[in-house]
Amino acid sequence: MSRSIRRVAVFCASSPGVDPDLARQSYDVGRGLAERGIGLVYGGGGYGLMRDVSQGALDAGGEVIGVIPRSMVEREWGRDDLTELHVVETMHERKAMMAELADAFLCLPGGLGTLEEIVEVWSWRHIGFNDDPIAFLNLGGIWTPFLDALHGLVDAGFIRRAVLEDVVVAEDLDAALAGLTDRLDAEIGDKLRG
Repeated sequence: MSRSIRRVAVFCASSPGVDPDLARQSYDVGRGLAERGIGLVYGGGGYGLMRDVSQGALDAGGEVIGVIPRSMVEREWGRDDLTELHVVETMHERKAMMAELADAFLCLPGGLGTLEEIVEVWSWRHIGFNDDPIAFLNLGGIWTPFLDALHGLVDAGFIRRAVLEDVVVAEDLDAALAGLTDRLDAEIGDKLRG
Protein backbone atom coordinates (compact mmCIF):
# COMPACT_ATOMS: atom_id res chain seq x y z
CA MET A 1 0.00 0.00 0.00
CA SER A 2 1.36 3.44 -0.90
CA ARG A 3 0.19 6.90 0.10
CA SER A 4 0.57 9.19 -2.89
CA ILE A 5 1.52 12.83 -2.83
CA ARG A 6 -1.43 14.84 -4.12
CA ARG A 7 -0.18 18.27 -3.06
CA VAL A 8 3.13 19.68 -1.87
CA ALA A 9 3.43 22.79 0.26
CA VAL A 10 6.41 24.79 -0.94
CA PHE A 11 8.17 27.34 1.27
CA CYS A 12 10.45 29.80 -0.53
CA ALA A 13 11.58 33.41 -0.81
CA SER A 14 9.39 36.36 -1.69
CA SER A 15 12.53 37.96 -3.11
CA PRO A 16 14.59 36.80 -6.11
CA GLY A 17 17.96 36.59 -4.35
CA VAL A 18 21.17 37.42 -6.17
CA ASP A 19 21.48 34.27 -8.31
CA PRO A 20 19.18 34.60 -11.35
CA ASP A 21 19.40 30.84 -11.96
CA LEU A 22 17.32 30.23 -8.81
CA ALA A 23 14.33 31.89 -10.49
CA ARG A 24 14.55 29.46 -13.41
CA GLN A 25 15.02 26.48 -11.10
CA SER A 26 12.05 27.53 -8.96
CA TYR A 27 9.92 27.91 -12.08
CA ASP A 28 11.01 24.41 -13.13
CA VAL A 29 9.97 23.03 -9.73
CA GLY A 30 6.47 24.45 -10.15
CA ARG A 31 6.25 23.14 -13.70
CA GLY A 32 7.63 19.76 -12.63
CA LEU A 33 5.05 19.37 -9.89
CA ALA A 34 2.23 20.20 -12.30
CA GLU A 35 3.55 17.83 -14.96
CA ARG A 36 3.50 15.04 -12.37
CA GLY A 37 -0.09 15.87 -11.42
CA ILE A 38 0.94 17.21 -8.01
CA GLY A 39 -0.78 20.35 -6.77
CA LEU A 40 1.19 23.27 -5.37
CA VAL A 41 0.28 24.87 -2.05
CA TYR A 42 2.28 28.01 -1.31
CA GLY A 43 2.13 31.34 0.44
CA GLY A 44 0.17 33.13 -2.30
CA GLY A 45 2.87 35.69 -3.05
CA GLY A 46 3.44 37.35 -6.40
CA TYR A 47 7.13 38.24 -6.04
CA GLY A 48 10.49 36.51 -6.00
CA LEU A 49 10.81 32.75 -5.99
CA MET A 50 7.19 32.48 -4.81
CA ARG A 51 6.10 34.05 -8.09
CA ASP A 52 8.42 31.81 -10.08
CA VAL A 53 7.33 28.49 -8.56
CA SER A 54 3.65 29.40 -8.85
CA GLN A 55 4.05 30.62 -12.45
CA GLY A 56 5.75 27.38 -13.45
CA ALA A 57 2.86 25.37 -12.08
CA LEU A 58 0.23 27.63 -13.65
CA ASP A 59 1.93 27.56 -17.05
CA ALA A 60 1.86 23.76 -16.97
CA GLY A 61 -1.86 23.74 -16.12
CA GLY A 62 -1.38 22.66 -12.53
CA GLU A 63 -3.42 23.27 -9.42
CA VAL A 64 -2.01 26.23 -7.47
CA ILE A 65 -3.43 27.06 -4.06
CA GLY A 66 -2.24 30.19 -2.29
CA VAL A 67 -2.67 30.93 1.40
CA ILE A 68 -1.91 34.53 2.32
CA PRO A 69 -2.56 36.83 5.30
CA ARG A 70 -4.98 39.70 4.70
CA SER A 71 -2.31 42.30 5.54
CA MET A 72 -0.21 41.03 2.63
CA VAL A 73 -3.18 41.21 0.26
CA GLU A 74 -3.74 44.81 1.36
CA ARG A 75 -0.10 45.56 0.46
CA GLU A 76 -0.71 43.93 -2.95
CA TRP A 77 1.88 41.22 -2.36
CA GLY A 78 -0.38 38.40 -3.56
CA ARG A 79 -1.62 36.92 -6.82
CA ASP A 80 -5.23 36.79 -7.93
CA ASP A 81 -4.85 34.33 -10.82
CA LEU A 82 -4.50 31.10 -8.83
CA THR A 83 -6.70 28.01 -8.76
CA GLU A 84 -7.65 28.97 -5.20
CA LEU A 85 -6.60 31.79 -2.91
CA HIS A 86 -7.33 31.57 0.80
CA VAL A 87 -7.03 34.83 2.73
CA VAL A 88 -6.34 34.32 6.44
CA GLU A 89 -5.77 36.70 9.33
CA THR A 90 -2.43 35.55 10.74
CA MET A 91 0.79 33.82 9.80
CA HIS A 92 -0.13 31.02 12.21
CA GLU A 93 -3.38 30.42 10.31
CA ARG A 94 -1.46 30.48 7.05
CA LYS A 95 0.93 27.73 8.11
CA ALA A 96 -1.84 25.62 9.65
CA MET A 97 -3.94 25.81 6.47
CA MET A 98 -0.97 25.01 4.24
CA ALA A 99 -0.25 21.96 6.40
CA GLU A 100 -3.89 20.90 6.22
CA LEU A 101 -3.97 21.17 2.42
CA ALA A 102 -0.67 19.41 1.67
CA ASP A 103 0.72 15.88 1.95
CA ALA A 104 4.39 16.91 2.12
CA PHE A 105 6.62 19.97 2.46
CA LEU A 106 9.38 21.16 0.14
CA CYS A 107 11.75 23.97 1.04
CA LEU A 108 13.33 26.01 -1.75
CA PRO A 109 15.84 28.85 -1.13
CA GLY A 110 14.61 31.61 1.12
CA GLY A 111 15.32 33.77 4.13
CA LEU A 112 14.08 34.05 7.70
CA GLY A 113 10.42 33.51 6.85
CA THR A 114 11.21 30.38 4.83
CA LEU A 115 13.43 29.04 7.61
CA GLU A 116 10.80 29.75 10.24
CA GLU A 117 8.14 27.95 8.22
CA ILE A 118 10.10 24.80 7.45
CA VAL A 119 11.56 24.48 10.95
CA GLU A 120 8.13 24.85 12.52
CA VAL A 121 6.53 22.10 10.44
CA TRP A 122 9.63 19.94 10.97
CA SER A 123 9.26 20.31 14.73
CA TRP A 124 5.52 19.59 14.42
CA ARG A 125 6.40 16.31 12.69
CA HIS A 126 8.68 15.21 15.46
CA ILE A 127 6.35 16.00 18.32
CA GLY A 128 3.39 14.35 16.61
CA PHE A 129 1.30 17.31 15.46
CA ASN A 130 1.78 16.52 11.77
CA ASP A 131 3.13 13.44 10.02
CA ASP A 132 3.82 14.92 6.58
CA PRO A 133 7.41 14.45 5.38
CA ILE A 134 9.81 17.31 4.73
CA ALA A 135 12.46 17.92 2.06
CA PHE A 136 15.03 20.60 1.42
CA LEU A 137 15.72 21.17 -2.27
CA ASN A 138 19.37 22.09 -1.94
CA LEU A 139 19.71 24.12 -5.14
CA GLY A 140 23.32 25.17 -5.60
CA GLY A 141 24.09 23.94 -2.08
CA ILE A 142 22.09 26.83 -0.59
CA TRP A 143 20.99 24.82 2.48
CA THR A 144 24.33 23.11 3.18
CA PRO A 145 25.58 25.66 5.79
CA PHE A 146 22.25 25.50 7.65
CA LEU A 147 22.21 21.70 7.64
CA ASP A 148 25.85 21.65 8.79
CA ALA A 149 24.86 23.86 11.73
CA LEU A 150 22.11 21.39 12.63
CA HIS A 151 24.66 18.56 12.60
CA GLY A 152 26.59 20.61 15.16
CA LEU A 153 23.47 20.68 17.35
CA VAL A 154 23.22 16.90 16.99
CA ASP A 155 26.83 16.58 18.11
CA ALA A 156 26.09 18.88 21.06
CA GLY A 157 23.16 16.68 22.12
CA PHE A 158 20.33 19.12 21.38
CA ILE A 159 18.81 17.35 18.36
CA ARG A 160 18.45 13.59 18.02
CA ARG A 161 20.29 12.21 15.00
CA ALA A 162 17.08 10.45 13.86
CA VAL A 163 15.35 13.84 13.56
CA LEU A 164 18.00 15.07 11.15
CA GLU A 165 18.08 11.79 9.24
CA ASP A 166 14.30 11.95 8.77
CA VAL A 167 14.44 15.03 6.55
CA VAL A 168 15.07 14.57 2.82
CA VAL A 169 17.89 16.62 1.31
CA ALA A 170 17.91 16.50 -2.49
CA GLU A 171 19.61 18.23 -5.40
CA ASP A 172 16.65 17.94 -7.79
CA LEU A 173 12.88 17.56 -7.76
CA ASP A 174 12.85 13.87 -8.74
CA ALA A 175 15.10 12.95 -5.82
CA ALA A 176 13.09 15.13 -3.43
CA LEU A 177 9.78 13.54 -4.46
CA ALA A 178 11.27 10.04 -4.27
CA GLY A 179 12.51 10.73 -0.74
CA LEU A 180 9.18 12.20 0.35
CA THR A 181 7.31 9.18 -1.07
CA ASP A 182 9.69 6.80 0.72
CA ARG A 183 8.94 8.57 4.03
CA LEU A 184 5.20 8.29 3.39
CA ASP A 185 5.50 4.58 2.55
CA ALA A 186 7.58 3.93 5.68
CA GLU A 187 4.92 5.58 7.84
CA ILE A 188 2.20 3.42 6.33
CA GLY A 189 4.30 0.33 6.98
CA ASP A 190 4.84 1.40 10.59
CA LYS A 191 1.10 1.95 11.08
CA LEU A 192 0.22 -1.44 9.55
CA ARG A 193 2.75 -3.18 11.81
CA GLY A 194 1.68 -1.14 14.87
